[in-house]
Amino acid sequence: MPKAAGNSGKKAQATSSKRTSRKKKQVPPHSRGLAASRLASASPPATVTRLAEAIEQDGGVALVTYRDPLGGNWQILAGLPIDAVEATPFQRDLSEPHVTRLAAAIEKLDRYLDPVIAVRVEGGKYWTPNGHHRLAAVHRLGGRSIAALVVPEQEVARRILILNTEKAHNLRERALEVIRLAQGLAELDDRPEREFAIEFEEPALLTLGLCYQERGRYSGGAYHSVLKRVEKFLASRLSEALDTRRQRSARLLELDDVVIAAVNDLKDQGFKSPYLKAFVVARINPLRFKRGAKAEFDETIDKMLQAARRFDAAKVRVDQIAGAGGPPEE
Repeated sequence: MPKAAGNSGKKAQATSSKRTSRKKKQVPPHSRGLAASRLASASPPATVTRLAEAIEQDGGVALVTYRDPLGGNWQILAGLPIDAVEATPFQRDLSEPHVTRLAAAIEKLDRYLDPVIAVRVEGGKYWTPNGHHRLAAVHRLGGRSIAALVVPEQEVARRILILNTEKAHNLRERALEVIRLAQGLAELDDRPEREFAIEFEEPALLTLGLCYQERGRYSGGAYHSVLKRVEKFLASRLSEALDTRRQRSARLLELDDVVIAAVNDLKDQGFKSPYLKAFVVARINPLRFKRGAKAEFDETIDKMLQAARRFDAAKVRVDQIAGAGGPPEE
């Protein structure tokens, strides 16, 4: 018996190693992109030349036109008048502490080394999908201009979540950025919602974003794991899909009201924990023990509402709360 168990363990270990090796499969060195000598050697296309001319007309300067090393895409390292640059309108709100830290770091070094990404829009203005906090920091220090990587393709301005790595997004920030982007795009590019999967990252963020717009202190983290299993990108046009999302967000807010009532009942019973809401949501989640199972949105929320209304705080034990985890109330 021990021998058989040992063999079984070795097989499991070998299988695990194979999976790990598949996951960590590395790209051969020097197999992708352009050699350094080719980054600025070719003549740029007419669209890029016109963009460089527009930058000069806008009061800026095109410092160098080159291709990025991996994808070979053209872009321009430019100096732009700081008042011509603004954050994309659907971007997250500024974090004042982060701006303060950035401004202090730049001032201490007395050197600005991190260009923002920018896309030229109408009227000689430039939107930055990546650099909102850096732009604000240079503004605060009284800067006249800012260095920017100007990208010719305007759709890059929509790829905020992919590009924005300077300060990690929390769920609220991600959801608000995505819903603002969707609301702006609905007036400009009313294609089916599912065609914006890259820009929106995940469908649950759209519904959660509407919840956060309606209720600033909404605890989206408590419901996120459920939503990821019942949401998918819709086939309807973006403007119509937003109507569906509004209906879904209204149902989530209704559920949240009932969950909050259950949490208050627990507090009345003397329970104190930052995880009370996560505990209640876990108890009413019909998918909790169905690993990998998918379900429909309306059906799942119906079941959760029914369970939340039946929730009896008097039957909850101290050890059950102590063992609870998940996101704390926001």
